[in-house]
Amino acid sequence: MTTHYESVHPDTLYPEAFHVAPPDVPVGRSLVPRRPGVFIRKAPALDPQEPPTERDKPVRELAAGQFGLVPPWVKSASDAKLRSTKLVNARAETVTTSNNFREAWLGARRCIVPMMAFFVDDLRSGKPVPTRIARVDGKPMGVAGLWEIWAGPEGATISSYTLLTVNANSHALMHRYGHGGSEKRMPAVLNEGAYDAWLTAHPEKAREFLRAYPANWLTANPVQK
Repeated sequence: MTTHYESVHPDTLYPEAFHVAPPDVPVGRSLVPRRPGVFIRKAPALDPQEPPTERDKPVRELAAGQFGLVPPWVKSASDAKLRSTKLVNARAETVTTSNNFREAWLGARRCIVPMMAFFVDDLRSGKPVPTRIARVDGKPMGVAGLWEIWAGPEGATISSYTLLTVNANSHALMHRYGHGGSEKRMPAVLNEGAYDAWLTAHPEKAREFLRAYPANWLTANPVQK
C-alpha cells in the first residue's frame, strides 16, 4: 500500500513533464492521507455539443484535491474523513467491482498523479527502513489514479483522488518491500507517451495501462533522517 509520496518540485517541472500549468497554491513536499495535493485530468470540452475530430488532443488540467478518495455515496463529512484515509489506493484488479471506486472508473474519472517518488518500508533487517523509490533519471513520475467530487447534504464539497496499484510479487525491485508473506503492491506508473491515451481510453481499454513499471527504470534509496 502506498500511503506516502513526494510531490513534484520545482514547479517548473509541471509544464515540462506534464504540459500543465504549475499549481496556484504551493503543494507540500510530503503527501500522506488527507493532505492537499494535485492531480491531472482531462479538461472539459469548451463546446460539449461539438463532436471531437481525429486531430483533437485532450487538454490536460491540474486540479487540487485531498489524497484519499471520498466515494459519492458517503453520507457525512465526518464519515468522509474516516473513509478517505483508507482509500488512498485502489487495486487495479478489483476497481470495476469495488463499491468505493466503481463509479469513478465507469465515469472515466481517471487522472495522473504527479510525483517525484513514493515511499515504502524495507523490513528485511527486522525494523522498518523508509525507502524512496524514484526514476533512475530523476524525472517526475505520472501515476494512474482516479478522482471524485463528493457533495455533502449541506452544500459542502470535497475533491479527492486515489492511486491505482498493481501486483508486484514478481517485480525485481518491489518484491523486496513490505511484510513477508503478504502480497507486494506498487503504484501503476504510466509511460510518458501514454498520458493522453490513459485519460481518454474507454473503461474497457483503460485497464491495459495498469502494469508494473520496469525495475531497471527505478532506483531505491534509504531515507536519511
